[in-house]
Amino acid sequence: MLDLYTIIFLALAVFIFARLRSVLGQRTGRERPPYDPYAPRDAAKPVTGPDKVIPLPDPASDKTSARHKEIDEPKADRWAGIAESGTAAAAGLDAIAAAQPDFDAGHFLSGAKAAYEMIVTAFAEGDRKTLKSLLAKDVFDGFASAITERENQGETMESRLVSIDKTDITAAELKANSAQITVRFVSQLVSVTRNRAGEIIHGSDNGLTDVTDIWTFAHDVGERDPNWKLIATEST
Repeated sequence: MLDLYTIIFLALAVFIFARLRSVLGQRTGRERPPYDPYAPRDAAKPVTGPDKVIPLPDPASDKTSARHKEIDEPKADRWAGIAESGTAAAAGLDAIAAAQPDFDAGHFLSGAKAAYEMIVTAFAEGDRKTLKSLLAKDVFDGFASAITERENQGETMESRLVSIDKTDITAAELKANSAQITVRFVSQLVSVTRNRAGEIIHGSDNGLTDVTDIWTFAHDVGERDPNWKLIATEST
């Protein structure tokens, strides 16, 4: 038989269950799943109905607004700090960028500086392999000929690039599929040439030499090889 305390506890349990049911509700199979902060979110859907109107953009109005914006807000100079707006160099860079959308003039100049140092060092060391990978064939032939002549005379050259003080793009153009950019390098070198006896015949091993070189690099747009090669040199 159930004693009085058992009956009281059963009645209390039934009462508590009924209260929880009324507060928390019942599962109907249409409840939202638990919130997962890492789950992908769907884009919010617009609420529509008799009292909710979602206006669509007017294409004509958008075009008019865009035209006014272009007039009121002139385009920023895309080659600022690299080539002066309105110059032939800037126009040439525009043509190259149009043919090669991923062209980055700043990245190009960084690469040109690195190539300049590599070429100067490789020429002094007689490193034909490095030069061949960075120079067009006719330029390489000229550098290789100078190295061979130096070797035949028993001369050695030491050259150390101390600094590149300035780099300017002086010309740029697109010839057929060939993008060509001319860069002026202003640098300081320590350069010395010695004869067979080790005597200095040119330059100085403890003095800086100011050098200005004008080099033209080329790259065929559309080719898989992204490297630019030196196609012309000039010293002033």
